[in-house]
Amino acid sequence: MNSGLRTDDLEYPFDPACIATEPVEPRDAAKMMVYDRATDRVHHTRVAELPQWLRRDDTLLVNRTKVSPARLLMRREADGRSFEGLLATNTGDGVWLLLVKGARRLRQGDRLQLIDEKGRGGAWLLCKCKTAEGWLVKFDEGVLVQAALDHAGRTPLPPYIVKARHTHTHPDQFDRVRYQTVYADDHHMHSVAAPTAGLHLTQGLLERIHQMGVRRQNITLEVGLGTFQPIECEWLAHHAMHSERYEIEAEALDALRLFRSTGTGRIVVVGTTTVRAVESLPEPLPLDAYAGVATMLIQPGHSFRHVSALLTNFHLPRSTLIALVAAFVGLDRLKQLYAIAQQQGYRFYSYGDCMLVV
Repeated sequence: MNSGLRTDDLEYPFDPACIATEPVEPRDAAKMMVYDRATDRVHHTRVAELPQWLRRDDTLLVNRTKVSPARLLMRREADGRSFEGLLATNTGDGVWLLLVKGARRLRQGDRLQLIDEKGRGGAWLLCKCKTAEGWLVKFDEGVLVQAALDHAGRTPLPPYIVKARHTHTHPDQFDRVRYQTVYADDHHMHSVAAPTAGLHLTQGLLERIHQMGVRRQNITLEVGLGTFQPIECEWLAHHAMHSERYEIEAEALDALRLFRSTGTGRIVVVGTTTVRAVESLPEPLPLDAYAGVATMLIQPGHSFRHVSALLTNFHLPRSTLIALVAAFVGLDRLKQLYAIAQQQGYRFYSYGDCMLVV
């Protein structure tokens, strides 16, 4: 039986030398390919020129989640053995999912102490039980989790950046600042990956955009590890889509409602995570602020309700991200655009350049 798109169709020829290991400075100096769907024309510019492609009365929709320093180095109390892991998800009641290397060596009841960059001990975790994904753990009573992570955690950079950097590294403070949008909100955590299209925007650029009459609205989607995981099954439709919590403010919902009812302005969405949130909204649109869980797999054939234009980075093959962008652009055309980007020296993935689709 035909199950739709093969996962192999999400592959494209790629030169690993295109992987960006460092962000550009300033942020808005990144290259920006502009693809106009109406004319099928491609333009090459910089993010700093984004206002030229916006219109008065557009709405710029961004994900203001904050990346948590969730990569952990830990030491077991019983024998001093070291473990490295990622504090992935708050499952409720103070229990967290910990993805840890060497998980089989841990036992129920083990206590792990967080270790900072200088080797100093911090908060303690208790291993409660092992699951198919990792260990369920709980911090000691009274521990302020975010403060503990701020003290001892590291930035959860994607593994391909860490690998591509080879021998040269930065102090974690560098990535804490740069692997974070300038509008990230301390009250909207716990993401373990950045909404990377937003990394290109500066406060100055956002002010210019505001002055021209473009409204900015905020959503929050907690970006999880599933965002970057490759699709392993043969058919895309068989992929078990990950879930991510999201919240959308009442003002953002009002902007979506106005766009749909009057066609006033456009909804210019910054990043695939923002797309996932707004396309996951129920019908009819909620009247007040709304919180939900995004589980939708957006792939070619999807009919977009809330996206007029999209600012997005260049994504990994065989990922749900490239499937989403292909749904907006067309898969064959997207592959052509990715080939052009490589020929023109665009930098790919999280710290890389971007594409604006209008």
